[in-house]
Amino acid sequence: MPRWLPRAMVLALALYACFQIGSWAFHQLIGLLINILIAFFLALAVEPAVGRMAARGMRRGLATFLVFIAVLVVGVGFVVLLGSMLAGQIIDMVEDFPKYLDSVIRWINGIFNTELSRVEVQDSLLRSDWLRKYVQNSASGVLDVSATVLGGLFKLLTIFLFSFYFAADGPRLRRALCSVLPPAKQAEVLRAWEIAVDKTGGYLYSRGLMALISGAAHFVLLEILGVPYAPALAVWVGLVSQFIPTIGTYLAGALPMLIAFTEDPWYALWVLGFVLVYQQFENYVLQPKLTARTVDIHPAVAFGSVVAGTALLGAVGALIAIPAVATLQAFLGAYVRRYDVTDDPRVHGHHRPRASRALARVRGALRHHGAARDTEASGPGSTPEA
Repeated sequence: MPRWLPRAMVLALALYACFQIGSWAFHQLIGLLINILIAFFLALAVEPAVGRMAARGMRRGLATFLVFIAVLVVGVGFVVLLGSMLAGQIIDMVEDFPKYLDSVIRWINGIFNTELSRVEVQDSLLRSDWLRKYVQNSASGVLDVSATVLGGLFKLLTIFLFSFYFAADGPRLRRALCSVLPPAKQAEVLRAWEIAVDKTGGYLYSRGLMALISGAAHFVLLEILGVPYAPALAVWVGLVSQFIPTIGTYLAGALPMLIAFTEDPWYALWVLGFVLVYQQFENYVLQPKLTARTVDIHPAVAFGSVVAGTALLGAVGALIAIPAVATLQAFLGAYVRRYDVTDDPRVHGHHRPRASRALARVRGALRHHGAARDTEASGPGSTPEA
């Protein structure tokens, strides 16, 4: 056996063991890493406000604390407002449920010529196996729901804690990162950091603007229909549809439909139709143009980045995909060499005119004929000039 073979085998086994340990640790910490990634982008989003307050003489930690307190107050106020509204509407729906059931039964009897009654429907529902199993599953799932809520609160606290330290200690973090790099690389890192702050802020600005437009459009519809709590519902639709990826649109439209149903079932259908039409307008007209302007990327690239982010990290990837791709594109664009484009009609999507093409053929034929005549004149034994 060669002397190097045992050492090579030990080294290979050690590398394989390190790879397995690293893979196991990565899968165990994937949740924490995703939370840190969200916290980093949140810190980039509040960086402009914190920087302005720090430039006016305020301590950076205090400025970060005030910004987070403002965000927390707005979020809690919104949740409390919607909670009180939803609780009142649920109470009204429970009290008026017999009336709604009677109207539905009358409509069914008139359409299908049946003889249903509310008492029979209630007895059949109360005695059904489906309702009994649902109640049992709900009672057994109370602990699971409580654990999910506590886990979500802990995750939210973790994200806010990391984002607070990232924003408050931003200069120290940049100095620590630049201290291990040569001076030429330090300028590139600082430039990338500045681009990331600008692009993340632009993305949040575009989302906020789309939330404002969506809320205003739905507010007009709800006011025309006479649905109660129209301002709160408009705020709900605007924020939830824009800042919760994938399922945010359905969550945003479900609550106005439910409130509209308490007034008139036909109102719920009007709200559903408007939500579907507006969603198509937003997806294919408003969002691509507005997102491409604020984060300076092509609409197709923005759509593809959201799809890729969702496939990689789920809802978190869909939320941070556009600012991440915009940052990467802007950073690479500063170092990619570009050239002047030739003045050719085909660059602008135009074809050459037929006359120009015919003239080009004639010139090519004359040039070929002249070359052949020169060859005949020079003779078979002559040497062409360089």
